Amino acid sequence: MADESLHDRLSNPARPVFLLGDVPPGEGTPPHKCSEIANKFVSRSRMLAADGYIVYDIQDEPGRTDEDRPFPFRRVMDSSTHAALLANLSGRECLVYKCVADPNFEIWLENNKAIGHTAINLVGRASSEGKYEGPTISEAMNIVESREDVHFGCVCIAERHTLEAAQRRGKAYPTEHVNMVRKIKAGAKWFISQAVYDAKPTIRLLKDYATLCKQKGIAPSKVVLTFAPVSRKKTMSFIKWLGVNVPVETEELILSAEKPIEKSIEYLCDVLREILSECSGVGVPLGISCESVSIFKAEIDGVHELFRRLQTILLDSRGSPWKVQWLEGLPPAGEIDSD
Repeated sequence: MADESLHDRLSNPARPVFLLGDVPPGEGTPPHKCSEIANKFVSRSRMLAADGYIVYDIQDEPGRTDEDRPFPFRRVMDSSTHAALLANLSGRECLVYKCVADPNFEIWLENNKAIGHTAINLVGRASSEGKYEGPTISEAMNIVESREDVHFGCVCIAERHTLEAAQRRGKAYPTEHVNMVRKIKAGAKWFISQAVYDAKPTIRLLKDYATLCKQKGIAPSKVVLTFAPVSRKKTMSFIKWLGVNVPVETEELILSAEKPIEKSIEYLCDVLREILSECSGVGVPLGISCESVSIFKAEIDGVHELFRRLQTILLDSRGSPWKVQWLEGLPPAGEIDSD
């Protein structure tokens, strides 16, 4: 199992997968500083039993909402470059996010191949505003699927899978499950969710997704559920700005607590328990990803505690004994600097 690649772990329905998310340093950060930042992330997360890391591709999203962005946008270095640093320092592979709205998308794929990443997650733009450059999601999936050196997954967004969201789009019923099946047919091997703060839309999506897969006679690809703890109002505002549905009572529960980060962790653990209980037996393989959407220390530390607790909940739900082992970390093959 230790020799199984990250894309195999993501694709394998027989085992859950556990990931930790990171954002690249700002564009123009000196190389030595980039190495320091990557080393700090790896050192902090070394004790977590993670299968690998997610490295996000951060894009400006001015048309996402009329609300002001709580944190100012800053351009970051290329996701595949930062992922290479993390892989070299940790011996863990990375799932590299890539926004397909890039006129140099195919050049990026070639560079990604040279670096050695074999698992990428394709995402589209959050808004249709402005001139569109690069392939569409459908075109990008076709491009990647035609290659043998890389495997891909996509995102799934439970907030799209509510009756209210369907009505806003002029539809009688939400269709995110239909989008997921379409992407499976195009070659997607897994899905990564948006951060979850409301169990109900996720439960609806997983059940509808499982039912449609059964009707179509296809095996559902794994869904990795993402969780991000918060400890202050500004971070909560950012979570909501990103499109995550946070029930009013949940926001009040967390932010009014004596220790909001602990209450956030406790609440998200209950969310996972509810999802697992309601979706038991539907046949959708699951995984867990944890991330911090800020650089606030309490929230970064909270991610690690949340990761351990969610991992325990998911593994215990399988009903089989499990254990954590330590391994000597070596860089992925072909990534050792020989200088």
